[in-house]
Amino acid sequence: MNEITLNNGVTMPALGFGVFQSAPEETAEAVRVALETGYRHIDTAAAYGNEKQVGEGLRRSGIPRSEIFIETKVWVSDFGYEQTLHAFEKATRKLGFDQIDLLILHQPAPSRFEQTIGAYTALEKLLADGSVRSIGVSNFMRHHLDELAAGTTVVPALNQIELHPYFAQPDVQAADAETGILTQAWSPIGGITFYPAYAGDGRASVMQDPTIGEIADARGKTPAQVMLRWHLQQGRSAIPKSTNPTRIAENFDVFDFELGDDDVARINALDTGVRGGPDPDGADTTRFDRVIPED
Repeated sequence: MNEITLNNGVTMPALGFGVFQSAPEETAEAVRVALETGYRHIDTAAAYGNEKQVGEGLRRSGIPRSEIFIETKVWVSDFGYEQTLHAFEKATRKLGFDQIDLLILHQPAPSRFEQTIGAYTALEKLLADGSVRSIGVSNFMRHHLDELAAGTTVVPALNQIELHPYFAQPDVQAADAETGILTQAWSPIGGITFYPAYAGDGRASVMQDPTIGEIADARGKTPAQVMLRWHLQQGRSAIPKSTNPTRIAENFDVFDFELGDDDVARINALDTGVRGGPDPDGADTTRFDRVIPED
């Protein structure tokens, strides 16, 4: 399995297993299956409502905690220095262990960026204390990263953003690279283009893209496997999600082939510049006030 060294020297499996939109009752079993398949990096978030089940799945697997890289996210309603320290306590209580490998801020929340700065300052303290091994951000664009750098000390280890062949965010990738931040892809196989919740607006599914299909057929692989390989070969981390055991295994089976330079270039050329998920600078901030339960 590919491993990536973060900017603070911590190593992390490049391919992770995501649990976004995984129902709590399905999450523990999906995590167990993923770990038994070979995944050693699990990505969750307070806002997903399934951190407790991630911990349960880890324990069901019987695999030592020390062999697994756990990443989770602080939600905006818990931003602010003291609030974020408490959010860490909530997360560890739910997960069932004391240390988190990577703790990140889920959104930049520009309308309340002073609280974002306070939250990140709390992450810096948790890092210094050894409570977390690395810290980072999610959905930050270049200007958010610049504003964060002006008010904090530690460069984020990672920035998790929407990134798939139809929306590759080259400027954010460049901003990350310029400061040594690892780019991590959420929706790495373009799930945002075919999730049922988004299917009604006429968007095209990247999974059915003819170019990706041709490359997949030529390699004897699936479109999802080709997209995941595309991420890994360009040095990114990718977090596919599924609760289907067959797809969980399929998404992990991406280490026995390589894409040619022409293949990578053809996939790169598919970028439409059209975001599928919420705009980090969007005006609707009502979702930010969602309260994260204590247990």
